This record gives sequence, structure tokens and C-alpha cells, in this order.
Amino acid sequence: MLAMRSPQEAYRRVDFDARVAASRPADLVHLCIEHLIGALGTAIHAAEAGDNHLKSRSLTRALTAVTALQLGVSGEDGVAAALRHMYEAARRTILDCATDFDSARIATLRADFVDIGRALRGG
Repeated sequence: MLAMRSPQEAYRRVDFDARVAASRPADLVHLCIEHLIGALGTAIHAAEAGDNHLKSRSLTRALTAVTALQLGVSGEDGVAAALRHMYEAARRTILDCATDFDSARIATLRADFVDIGRALRGG
């Protein structure tokens, strides 16, 4: 299975797995947001380069990150409800762009999560 991946993909996966294994819950949220931001950026780049395979793979990675964020929300009221709504909207945007790619929508979504990630880090 690893023979079919690029060396960059294999290193990315090893780095990701190591970071997950050493993470606390708050660290995992940061990691998922980082993963989401990176995947969305790569999808935009891939679309500009005409690389549909990379674009598709990147959107799948972004969807995986949003799903992990959704699954990490506990409770039903207040902040939990707002997070569920936000993650579901992000998920819908990614799915919509999988069939009809819109760089502007993906860039806006990415910018929103860059802001969220920055706020969570406290700066």
C-alpha cells in the first residue's frame, strides 16, 4: 500500500499519525483545523494547476477533517449546537465543491478556519 503513495504523502501520513498519538483533545482540534486548512489550500492550488486527482484527494482530506471535528463535539446546546451547525455548513460547502468546484467558496471557507485556528491559539 505504501508503495502506491508518493514519498511526500507517506511522510505527511507518518507526521500526522505521530501528532495524533501524542495529542490531548484540544491539540486534536488544532490538528484537525490545520489539516482542513492545508487540504483546502491544496485543493485550490490543484484546481488552478488542472490536477483533478489532487483536487479530489484534497477535498476528501478536508471532508475527513471536518467529519473528525463534527464527531468531537459533545452536547446539544449552546456552543455545541453552533459548532455542529458550522461544521455541517463547511461539510456541505466541500461536498458541493466536489461536484462543481468553486475556488472562491473554498478560499472563503479556508480563510474562516484560518481565523478560527488563530483565535483558538490566542492570537
